[in-house]
Amino acid sequence: MDPIDEWTQSQQRVIALVEDLSAEQAATVVPATPAWTVHDLLAHMIGLDADVVAGDEPDDHNDAWTQRQVDARAEHDIAALLDEWRGLTEPITAWMAANNGRPMGDVLIHEQDLRGALGVSGAQDTDGMLAMRERMVGGFADAVRELPPIAFVGDRWTWLSRGELAGAQTLLRASDFDLTRALMSRRSERQLRSWTERGDVGPYLDAFRALGDLPTADLHE
Repeated sequence: MDPIDEWTQSQQRVIALVEDLSAEQAATVVPATPAWTVHDLLAHMIGLDADVVAGDEPDDHNDAWTQRQVDARAEHDIAALLDEWRGLTEPITAWMAANNGRPMGDVLIHEQDLRGALGVSGAQDTDGMLAMRERMVGGFADAVRELPPIAFVGDRWTWLSRGELAGAQTLLRASDFDLTRALMSRRSERQLRSWTERGDVGPYLDAFRALGDLPTADLHE
């Protein structure tokens, strides 16, 4: 898995997804980030890359920092945003080559957020998404290490916090993609409970909040 290649491919997919949007479509609220429209989320994605290249990146990626990225581009139309992003492609990939592949995660997560807002499925099992799942489930494992064993059973992917599948006190069964997005804090508590085939997911809910509060409405991308 090459994070630079995965970032580049995701950028190209996002550009294809948004470049012909009408102003009305760009104003669509993104269910996964309900404080932002499609335009706002795209502005954040581009602003994040610009700030990373500029060395302006707080450890906590706090709300004030991300909102400044959106506010600074509020008057830019989609074409202007994409022009800025294309200009950042070489600098951000050079930064990744010199530092790490962290920006890949942001673009992959938000690509799916945009797809959910626009109703266009795709890119659900890329190498980058699989790598992100492994990264996120590693954090989840740390968060639940003091709790009884929990298992995820997907279409092809199975994960256990420890022990054997039969011994998992709580078991969630869903598609690989849904489980991946749940680890990214992109599935509701109702969805998590609906997937619980055995046990109680309640004690584990905080571990699903690694990237923020769980959505109040069900999400599907």
